[in-house]
Amino acid sequence: MLVDWNQIVGQGWTLFLDRDGVINERIVGGYVTDTEQFRLLPGVVEAMAVFACRFSHIIIVTNQQGIGKGLMTFSQLSAIHAMMNDEIAAHGGRVDAIFVCPQLASDADNYRKPDPRMAYMAQQRFSDIDFSKSIMVGDGKIDVEFGRNAGMNTVFIGGYDETANDCFDTLFDFSKTLK
Repeated sequence: MLVDWNQIVGQGWTLFLDRDGVINERIVGGYVTDTEQFRLLPGVVEAMAVFACRFSHIIIVTNQQGIGKGLMTFSQLSAIHAMMNDEIAAHGGRVDAIFVCPQLASDADNYRKPDPRMAYMAQQRFSDIDFSKSIMVGDGKIDVEFGRNAGMNTVFIGGYDETANDCFDTLFDFSKTLK
C-alpha cells in the first residue's frame, strides 16, 4: 500500500469503479452479454458495503463495446446491472449511478475510457463531485489514464501500474484499507 486511504478518504469523496475485472469476472476475448454470464468477484459485496459507508457517491464507468458490435442490447445490459445492484444492495452496499459507453473504439468522437467524458457526465448529475476528492479504481491502464485525465486519484487492481497512486490484488483488498 502506497497511500494511507483510511486517513484521507472522508466526507465528500467519490468512488469511480470500472466493472469487468474489478466487480465481476472478465470474459477474456469476449463480453458479458447476459445475466447467466455475470459473476461477481469474491469479496466484492463486502467491499461495496465498506465503500457505502465511506463515499458520498459510488459510480461505475464502463466501456461496453459489445452493444456497438450488436452482441447485446441495452435491455440485456440493464438486466445485468439490475441483478448486480440487487446483489450489492442485499449486502449493504450501493451503486449510485452507472455510466456506459456503448460505442466502438473505431467510432469517431467516441467517449470510451480513457476519455474522461463519463466522469464529466457523473459530475453533471452529481454537482458536488470534486475530482480531487475522487478515486478511480480499475484493472486496466485505460482506467488509470481515465482517472488521471479527470484529475482523480487512481487505484490499479490485479497487478502493478507505476502510474497509479496505489495497487491492490482485488477490490476487497483495497476496501480493507478503509475499515
